[in-house]
Amino acid sequence: MASTLRRRTAGVDGTTESPTSDILDPTDHDHLSEEKPVKIVTQTKKETRKRRNTFIFFLGSLFGIIAAGFLAQESDLIDFLPELNDLTMDSILDVLPAGLVMDLRELINGEREFTQSYEAFTVGVQAREEGLEVHHPVIMVPGVISTGLESWGTSNISRPYFRKRLWGSWSMMRALVLDKENWKNHIMLDKKTGLDPPNMKLRPAQGFDAADFFITGYWIWNKIIENLASLGYDPNTSFTAAYDWRLSYQNLETRDKFFTKLKTHIELSHVATGRKAVLISHSMGSQVAFYFFHWVASPTGGKGGDDWVERYVDSWINVSGCMLGAVKDIPVLLSGEMRDTAQLNPFAVYGLEKFLNKDERAELFRAMPGISSMLPMGGDAVWGNLTWAPDDQPGQIHSYGSVLNFRKELNGSIPDSNLTVSTVLDYLKRTTEDWYQDQLRGSYSHGVALTAGEVDANELDSRKWTNPLETRLPLAPSLKIYCFYGVGKPTERAYYYRAPEFPELTKLNITIDTTMIQGEVDRGVILGEGDGTVPLLSSGYMCSKGWHMKRYNPAGAKITVVEMPHQPDRFSPRGGANTAEHVDILGRQNLNELILKVAAGQGHTIEDNIVSNIREYADKVKIYEDS
Repeated sequence: MASTLRRRTAGVDGTTESPTSDILDPTDHDHLSEEKPVKIVTQTKKETRKRRNTFIFFLGSLFGIIAAGFLAQESDLIDFLPELNDLTMDSILDVLPAGLVMDLRELINGEREFTQSYEAFTVGVQAREEGLEVHHPVIMVPGVISTGLESWGTSNISRPYFRKRLWGSWSMMRALVLDKENWKNHIMLDKKTGLDPPNMKLRPAQGFDAADFFITGYWIWNKIIENLASLGYDPNTSFTAAYDWRLSYQNLETRDKFFTKLKTHIELSHVATGRKAVLISHSMGSQVAFYFFHWVASPTGGKGGDDWVERYVDSWINVSGCMLGAVKDIPVLLSGEMRDTAQLNPFAVYGLEKFLNKDERAELFRAMPGISSMLPMGGDAVWGNLTWAPDDQPGQIHSYGSVLNFRKELNGSIPDSNLTVSTVLDYLKRTTEDWYQDQLRGSYSHGVALTAGEVDANELDSRKWTNPLETRLPLAPSLKIYCFYGVGKPTERAYYYRAPEFPELTKLNITIDTTMIQGEVDRGVILGEGDGTVPLLSSGYMCSKGWHMKRYNPAGAKITVVEMPHQPDRFSPRGGANTAEHVDILGRQNLNELILKVAAGQGHTIEDNIVSNIREYADKVKIYEDS
């Protein structure tokens, strides 16, 4: 039997503690082959600690501090809150502790200065001076949560929020703090239908305002829009395809006719300019674009035929695409947690749990079927088993393939063994509510098609259209695909879990074990390679290998890969011109330069630039060419 996973921690005198045996042995499975145990690669915690200056930490701390006061019904805090009906950032800062206020003011002021001064428009101006100009019409497809959602309901409970954003604005924060239950009821979809709840209606904001900023000062697509405009783009030649990211992809069409509108807009842009379009997608938006390529050709969808993409789309720019999902989606849906919540300071954790606890967060995320589209795809063939994963590092004793790892406890609520991606999806389906299981099974598929015949058959099943391992690229031989993504930032890859400390206070069976801190394990979160959100296997496998297989790319569309190392400016709140963080990369200088080249019809000058070990990892993935 394999040796027990060792946990070694440095003592005060520099010695190490003896191995503990309270962790389930990830190799204690007789039917699995043993791998040579090797040392975990240690990564610095300094960058992790800097996350307190990130947007997520800021919101978590802010919500926690304010909400703790409200929910504890402490009148002394409430009495000092000025003009709650006109909640502003300055009014919030007025009531926070002085030390925290200083940190938050520096963050906000630094972000404002950064937004105003960081190379605004200069990439586009330089490109124009070099002779680039408007060529292809451009369609931008945002990622998850980056599109604002506004209320269009007219019932009594919705009227106070009519045409106000309940996602992506300070109105959201005000509603969340002062009217939490009503906000939750608006933001969650109907659990049975996956559509609007009775008497409530949220719709995605439209136009460039939908995704340029999340809240005032926190840009998302704004820098790309600025640089496109500097090249000469305007609303006649560029368009933001905003969508309600809460919906399953099928319901994007059922409720909003999103894909019909996107198809029509691309066709009209072709009529107006005489040129094919360039699609730029980010994160979840890349899955949406991939789904669209299937829908638009399908006789049960857009009825455009197999040659539609060839006729209307020149290029697809896939920025930070989570093509095979994101491991962090598992704890989000399983227990309402993620790295960001695990790493909050104790005071913020207390406030957040009092305000929006794990049970509520898990319910919230599950009632947004679009979030579940990012569960990992490909199973153990891609992500590994309990003893092996393609991205395991030399010297590593804990395989990334063991995605959920449990402490041995008397409490019977935890699974009997550690879990891989495949078994954790089974566990999620088995332990969640019936309505969520129905939504998940009816919307998505996570397998692998091993032959061209299987791939062709899957074109008739819309549940598989989000999965590039079960379906193919469009039959468009002249389509150019550009994969631009970040590398070199520690990213969630696996977790330690335990039974809840107070099971009587929660409906959840398990929770992240934040007491686990060793090597690359940071408060129960095991870190791997990626862009801080999407693991390298997800962003890079299809681009570097999968789409080079005939069955997944039968028309031979050209794939270009440019990896961008994470080299942040530590004095910039958002990382500066060379950040590769999942969202902040949208402001990266050379990403903007590459986007402008493709839009201007010069994409053929871009060459592959792979700096990670993705090719090595991809070769180890257990998916093979047709025999």
